[in-house]
Amino acid sequence: MCSYIVEKAALTGSAKAAGTWGPITAAVVAVDHPSHASLDHALIVDLVNAGRPVSERIALELSVESARELIACMQSALDAFGECG
Repeated sequence: MCSYIVEKAALTGSAKAAGTWGPITAAVVAVDHPSHASLDHALIVDLVNAGRPVSERIALELSVESARELIACMQSALDAFGECG
């Protein structure tokens, strides 16, 4: 069964691809069949710079377990930063 779950978020930041840093203005996050990863379903994250070609996006395809682990790791780092400030 295809999920076709898609969420979008405006972002402020930068990302590095092919040795070059560039601005990131949005993320498109989906749970669906991946294009490349050998998984039935994946969390798919496309980091994009509005106005630039889609071929310049930075794409991730993560297993559900890996995505949950990454989310927990990011939350832990942000929580620790909040305790410092």
